[in-house]
Amino acid sequence: MEEHVRTLRFLLARLERISADSVVAHRASGVRGAMLRALDQLEKREQVPEHVMKRLIESGYLLLERAAKERVR
Repeated sequence: MEEHVRTLRFLLARLERISADSVVAHRASGVRGAMLRALDQLEKREQVPEHVMKRLIESGYLLLERAAKERVR
């Protein structure tokens, strides 16, 4: 659980920095909202299904990758 909390906090900090002008900004906002809800549950010691955590973390990294590729262009 602690690993998930650290990973979510890392991803949240990075996703927050995606420019509002970015093509992925709207999607990142939605994923950030879901991550914040999951983080809140984890901090309350509530269960978050493993498949949900995996999907959120994968989505976060994918969005960061897309945003980085967009910046390079």
